Amino acid sequence: MPTPKAEVCTVSSRQRQLLEQISRRGTNPHRLVERAKLVLLAADGINNTFISEQLEMNRNQVRMWRGRWVDARSRLTEAETLEISEQKLQQLIISVLSDQPRSGSPAKFTVDNIVQIVAVACEHPSQSERPINEWSRRELAEEAVKRGIVTEISQRSVGRFLCMRRIFNLTALDIG
Repeated sequence: MPTPKAEVCTVSSRQRQLLEQISRRGTNPHRLVERAKLVLLAADGINNTFISEQLEMNRNQVRMWRGRWVDARSRLTEAETLEISEQKLQQLIISVLSDQPRSGSPAKFTVDNIVQIVAVACEHPSQSERPINEWSRRELAEEAVKRGIVTEISQRSVGRFLCMRRIFNLTALDIG
């Protein structure tokens, strides 16, 4: 059975220059550098299998990112025709090589919320005028709402945050 032919990936000299800059810059995220290298290899006519071995990526990932680049060809060409600045063209290239927003609901709790809840867990319950010796998940959830840290929170979410506390080895009372 013949293998499918990879989509032809082309880059202009200006795009190549910017992709090379992206792939060499040490402060760029690893994924971005990897994808810039992928496009450069694809533009050199290298097949997906070799690219996946070279960059230690899944071949399906290589196919997907090659396809994204090919799909963005008209936007990139148009931007160059309009003679946009190097910085704006680089931003466009980075947006093509960046992950798209994923589906699903946004996070309900911020890092600040989590830190505040863990801080409450590190306090003795008597400081919150609670007639208990140890925090329970239910009591912590109620206290977080009472203090206005969150509008609502489940005992299960509190439990997940407390697991983080244990992972980071914060000292406090043992939480049941």
